[in-house]
Amino acid sequence: MLHQIKGLHHVTSIASDAAENNAFFTQVLGQRRVKKTVNFDAPDVYHLYYGDEVGSPGSVMTYFPFHNAVRGRRGTGEVGETVYSVPKGSLTFWADRLGAAAEGLEAVNHFGEERLRFQTSDGEGFALAEIADDNRHGWTGNGIADDHAIRGFHGATMRLQDTGAMTELLTFMGYEKQDTIGNVSRFAVADGTGANTIDLEKLPSAKHASQGTGSVHHIAFAVENRAAQLEVRAALLDTGYQVTPVIDRDYFWAIYFRTPGGILFEVATNEPGFDRDEDIAHLGEALKLPKQHEDQRSLIESHLQTLA
Repeated sequence: MLHQIKGLHHVTSIASDAAENNAFFTQVLGQRRVKKTVNFDAPDVYHLYYGDEVGSPGSVMTYFPFHNAVRGRRGTGEVGETVYSVPKGSLTFWADRLGAAAEGLEAVNHFGEERLRFQTSDGEGFALAEIADDNRHGWTGNGIADDHAIRGFHGATMRLQDTGAMTELLTFMGYEKQDTIGNVSRFAVADGTGANTIDLEKLPSAKHASQGTGSVHHIAFAVENRAAQLEVRAALLDTGYQVTPVIDRDYFWAIYFRTPGGILFEVATNEPGFDRDEDIAHLGEALKLPKQHEDQRSLIESHLQTLA
């Protein structure tokens, strides 16, 4: 069993419109845009990062806004819901704030947690969960007080036709099973980033998801450094997974592998962080390009929407 995994690092999804995506995460959810860069493989498409003040591992939601992409179909083999942690007693505030900006608002109790579920205009599933013992500092720079501010991720729910192989993988990655209610089983990792839970929802009769706007592209797990990442990679290869070489993503190093059921996992380092090329006071303000695309800056900028 691995001990290097420290909960979630980030979640990356596909959006339909960069400006709308930016407005929702900064003006509605009150997150800080900590990086404005581009997709390494499609530099005419933004890669936008939203999180807490510094983009701490376990707080960062990232997006590829593909303007002409088709809408994804919900189903199995995907991350169906990304869950943020908020302070106890804050869900009434959030229900009012989300208002018409979100779809399908629903108050639920899930594993003893009071939650507010909602969907974005692209149909992507989220929830806000009241977590009493989350001592992380939320970002309060967009009109949200500390007693309401999002702390970071609490976890995510994965939808699968069968959960057996994923249970084995999560256990190998250091997660322990906590409980099962109905068709959902909860797993948690100790001493993580705060984004420590994964729920597996078993849907044996559901169709497989089709990726598009509103879909999670991949979910990333955190390790402290490159040495820990190499240990994880070696262990996964020994177990039979096909894992990519280490890829430099400028703000972290990444490896990727496809899991049972089809979900793409990433293992990302907590180093070097989003302040490697911007002062913390100005994170996410300037367009930062991967070095291989810097000579195309004028052309790239001409294809990108202007963001507030």
